Amino acid sequence: MNGFPWGAFAANLLWAAAAALAVLLLTFAVAVRRGVHRIVDIAWGVAFTAVAAVTFAASAGHGDPVRRTLVTVLTAVWGLRLAVHIARRGRGHGEDPRYEAMLAKAPGNPNAYALRMVYLLQAALVWLVSLPVQAAQYVPGRPSALAWAGVALWAVGLCFEAVGDAQLARFKAAPANRGRIMDRGLWSWTRHPNYFGDFCVWWGLFLLACDDAPAAAVSVVSPVVMSLLLTKGSGKRLLERHMRDRPGYAAYAARTSGFLPRPPRAR
Repeated sequence: MNGFPWGAFAANLLWAAAAALAVLLLTFAVAVRRGVHRIVDIAWGVAFTAVAAVTFAASAGHGDPVRRTLVTVLTAVWGLRLAVHIARRGRGHGEDPRYEAMLAKAPGNPNAYALRMVYLLQAALVWLVSLPVQAAQYVPGRPSALAWAGVALWAVGLCFEAVGDAQLARFKAAPANRGRIMDRGLWSWTRHPNYFGDFCVWWGLFLLACDDAPAAAVSVVSPVVMSLLLTKGSGKRLLERHMRDRPGYAAYAARTSGFLPRPPRAR
């Protein structure tokens, strides 16, 4: 069995960076034309899909075809589902309050500031977080039991994300729930089923690269960074800061796990 093809993988890092940058720059051009930067959130999942597709083409003749196809399909399903969900959720709305507040304080040209602090930063994060998607496609040999365990973990994560998003959308659509805290379904087991799902997805994709020690070593930074973003960075921490003053949230937080799912405590 041949070893990990470092030369081809190094070239792929450049192709992946170009793919992520192209998606985010195109999104920036559309956002400036429309005057709404919230559409950058749609580009997040699309950019990962682009990186997976570019890597699939570039890795032909290097990695195992089954693993390459598997990684590409799993990444695309996750990324495009997320993009469609965010697009539907934002339809008919104006600027996202987060970006509105950020750009209101921007020094100089707000669009130039958004390009530096949002679009280019997201392109860099896509490149970094996608390392398992890239490395796994250059791993020789058929997927092992560990890799298939990664697929199972990815499936758990996708279910948490999709079901949690659907439950929240139905809850918000009911006029009787206006102003209330969502505490039903998966949201009674964890305050962040979508973030926990994202956590599972990226550790699952990482396991698909773990059949080769060099591939695992070069890509372990990805799920670690994603876990930190979800729990300490722009995910859970910021959302809870926004929610903490809402009526009923303190009681909800007291009985519901902050991240890892578990049965709710007694009211």
